[in-house]
Amino acid sequence: MRRRPVIGVSGSHLLAEGTYPVQAAGMRNLEAIAEVADCLPIIVPGMPEASEIGELLDLCDGFLLTGGRANVHPSHYGHEETEKHGMFDTGRDGVVLPLVQAAIAEGWPVFGVCRGIQEMNVALGGVLHPEVRELPGKMNHRMPPGETDPEVIFRKRHVVRLTPGGEFARLLGVSEIVTNSLHGQAIVEWGERVVVEGVAEDGVIEAISVKDAPSFALGVQWHAEWDAENDPVHRALFEAFGSAARARAAARGR
Repeated sequence: MRRRPVIGVSGSHLLAEGTYPVQAAGMRNLEAIAEVADCLPIIVPGMPEASEIGELLDLCDGFLLTGGRANVHPSHYGHEETEKHGMFDTGRDGVVLPLVQAAIAEGWPVFGVCRGIQEMNVALGGVLHPEVRELPGKMNHRMPPGETDPEVIFRKRHVVRLTPGGEFARLLGVSEIVTNSLHGQAIVEWGERVVVEGVAEDGVIEAISVKDAPSFALGVQWHAEWDAENDPVHRALFEAFGSAARARAAARGR
């Protein structure tokens, strides 16, 4: 039987029906891994007591860091908590931040999406701003308030200009793309080894890579899992991630 590479997909703490605590990952993320990257997705719970980093590295051939309502707690980048920082998922912080450091250092593919790009930046020493639209010259990157139609929520909203000669420009073969936009928080100081690969019209960082990473280590501020099967940019990213996971699995004799 064909063995697909195993991708750990970061889970988030949610209350099902407002009552029952669960660890969940969006279906679009799981579908993009299974159908586009051609890998086997498993949810990594944001529970430090149940998610030992060494065991996760042994089990998985790559990691997808998903988006989520909760923000990375500002204590992880030396800031005080404020109301603007919104809700938190400290359990996920406790798993994903050390996992990013270990996975990148040891050559496991890592793909960060929305909150995931922020986790990559913080894990590598960077800083976030909780409400980027409040900064001078920045536009509102949030989804339309109160909207429930996914086609509207994930509609493409702004241009991202890619760094000439960078990883994204080489992978996608273009100088700019148009993306969806559903975030309030964003990178304001990039961490050690973080390379800016793309910015919105207002200069907000939308894409990063990790300098000298042994394997795929890319992050995007938009939701690349949306329509990954048909969108050429999203498909290219997930296909490249899947290829890197297959290379990692082969190198491990799996």
